[in-house]
Amino acid sequence: MRIGLLTEGGYPYVGGEGGVWCDRLVRGLDRHEFDVYAFSTGQAQEDAGWVELPPQVQRVRTAPLWVAEEDGVVHGRRARRRFTEHYGELAAALCTAAEPGTAQRPGIAQRPGIAQRPGTAERPGTAEADRFANALHGLAELARDEGGLVAALRSERAVRALERACRAPGARRAAREARVPDLLTVADHLERALRPLSLDWYEEDGLGAVDLCHAASGGIAALPGLLAGHYFGVPLVVTEYGVRLRTHYLTRPDASPAVRSLLAAFHGLLTAETYRAASYLVPGNAHARRWQERCGADRAKLRTIHPGLDATPFARVGEDRLPEDREKDEKREKQERQEKQEHAGPHTLVWLGRVEPAKDLVSLLHAFAEVRAAEPGTRLRIVGRPSGPEGEAYLGHCRALAAQLFPDEADGPHAVGRNPVSFEELGGPGAETTADVHAGGTVTVLSSVVEGFPAGLIEAMFCGRATVSTDVGAVVEVIGGTGLVVPPRNPRALAEACVSLLRDPERRARLGAAARARALELFSVEQNVAAFRGLYLETVARTPVRRPVLDGAGDPQPFAAPAEAHVPGHWTEPTPRAVPTWAVETPEPVTETVR
Repeated sequence: MRIGLLTEGGYPYVGGEGGVWCDRLVRGLDRHEFDVYAFSTGQAQEDAGWVELPPQVQRVRTAPLWVAEEDGVVHGRRARRRFTEHYGELAAALCTAAEPGTAQRPGIAQRPGIAQRPGTAERPGTAEADRFANALHGLAELARDEGGLVAALRSERAVRALERACRAPGARRAAREARVPDLLTVADHLERALRPLSLDWYEEDGLGAVDLCHAASGGIAALPGLLAGHYFGVPLVVTEYGVRLRTHYLTRPDASPAVRSLLAAFHGLLTAETYRAASYLVPGNAHARRWQERCGADRAKLRTIHPGLDATPFARVGEDRLPEDREKDEKREKQERQEKQEHAGPHTLVWLGRVEPAKDLVSLLHAFAEVRAAEPGTRLRIVGRPSGPEGEAYLGHCRALAAQLFPDEADGPHAVGRNPVSFEELGGPGAETTADVHAGGTVTVLSSVVEGFPAGLIEAMFCGRATVSTDVGAVVEVIGGTGLVVPPRNPRALAEACVSLLRDPERRARLGAAARARALELFSVEQNVAAFRGLYLETVARTPVRRPVLDGAGDPQPFAAPAEAHVPGHWTEPTPRAVPTWAVETPEPVTETVR
């Protein structure tokens, strides 16, 4: 099978978001071929280069989203008229689409597969969805016939078309209140979002040659998949480990109501069209699945596949807790435990992740103050790097709070004191790897107020560690009863859960063993690859044959035709059906004698 993998800011770039799971997926499906179509998000990402690609990656094509490549295309009068018509239709769809969270307007039916349910977010009606899809395809066909849309999307004609749509009868109030700076902001955002329409990827030897498109995220990354389906009937699978539409709802908090409303309408309509056109939607957890349903996804298309993590780096720590392994090498384990205790003390709470306000380390520090009151010998290790300038400031605030709550302690009048809270980074002493951090801890703690899929929590589960977490995102789904879960922003509950585990070693061992077994069963790379292998086969099996595809020897390639086409039967060589005589012979007229 030949798969077109669509990414945005991820694979194959080094350090790209989501690049790790894409690399594991490609390497795991070594019997298939992959063509990677990737959008880069910055010059630094392009300068960093690509990861080492396996041999099954046949081709990589990239395009920048952070800058528009001038193509020098100047449209004639007819092309300008086509652009104004299609862009105007797209702008009209944005201005008339119902705002998220409002009730559906009477008289507008829902698009098939995204029926409205009470209490859910707003889904675009059929009129707006069809208008948006037709405008999108019209702009793509214009770019294909006449050249790129870079100059047209940046032109005054585009801004005027957007202004006419905002002032037209039937436009929402937020759109009618848009001023010139608002229109320029929205037009600039649309120009960046519609850059994929101008690419030369949509040819027979490009995306038209793949058997299936797999978008590693929703939003802009799925646009090439929509066009491949429009031009060539290529099926589309969309994976969302984080729902992009939700992200757009939470961004631009300082923008005007008109800008937020129009951009939310654009991304809402793009998401609805992606969900409608996709053969299958793959959320990474139940939390993302609920968001997809709220954003209009058809439940029949949803297939939850958890992200796969490599358990190999954590095997030593996780298996180190099994009784049979301790019996095999008791002396070695005793020495390792002594080394760990020299660094970590009798009891150690471990927090590992990116330092930022969403992780709520302030609540963790206040909770640790109560833990220290109950268990005076306990220490807290905070391991992680700050996330940008905001994270740097937050880390400084947390250091100051730790110094205030926990003055340096000394064992005697002639000893040097140290703070029971340590701030570290991976690569330091005792924290060379993530597994080393968990190995040096008694309990792993997660204190976030916002969390998607907690990969760090799964790593702790691979290590066989008991965990205390806040009830956010997909935490409960991941833990599944193998750890303690408390409400977010509740330091007292967090402290009580930690103390209960610190005082009960048998319970810690029992929960840690159950956590490791659950992680190996549900969140390993092997289960992720196997699930996608089955989904690919199911998708292609349900897709009609588009054209015969031959290899170098002139033989049909696998999946170019359905399996039943090679089995003799009436479905491959239809025979004339026997027609009953009563349907062939001319019936005798029925007469009635009149007396």
